[in-house]
Amino acid sequence: MIRRLYDWVMGWSESPYAVPALFVIAFAESSFFPIPPDVLLMAVAISAPRRAIYYALVCTAGSVLGGVAGYGIGYYAFEGAGKPIIEAYGVTEKFDLVGKKYQENAFAAIAIAGFTPIPYKVFTIAAGVFNIGVPTLVGASILGRAGRFLLVGGLIRMFGPSIKAFIDKYFNILSIAFVVILVGGFLAIRLVSQ
Repeated sequence: MIRRLYDWVMGWSESPYAVPALFVIAFAESSFFPIPPDVLLMAVAISAPRRAIYYALVCTAGSVLGGVAGYGIGYYAFEGAGKPIIEAYGVTEKFDLVGKKYQENAFAAIAIAGFTPIPYKVFTIAAGVFNIGVPTLVGASILGRAGRFLLVGGLIRMFGPSIKAFIDKYFNILSIAFVVILVGGFLAIRLVSQ
């Protein structure tokens, strides 16, 4: 089923509706859909590298708005809709851990989840369940999702189609490096403000 969904997502890359599809898939992935929008982002950006940053921004906008929808699922419909989504991803036991991370630093937890391969929808739904402020969710989502998608779009803009294999191979390492930089920045801000 996942392979069929992946092929369906990739099928949009050659459609005249590729950009609206990118927005919708990014929106859906932030709240319930299993395929990350990166696959379609890479396909459309490779087809027109000069527009790669534009596509990354479309993807970011869809994802951030989808994160707000995920928040709504967690806040208003957790039992009926959110819980089945969490169970479908097999992360029910980690859900309380997300709540603890939110108590430590909700902004950092959301920003990190937004950038990394961690299922972002778990964090957006959890933000609603644990009543995280919507401005915190939106601000952290913009940071994490824009960082992720602009990295992909920027690399394709700079290096063209040849960078796709590099992104596919090293995305997890790039994600970890970003998280280290992000956490280091938060720690530096905390030290400076003391």
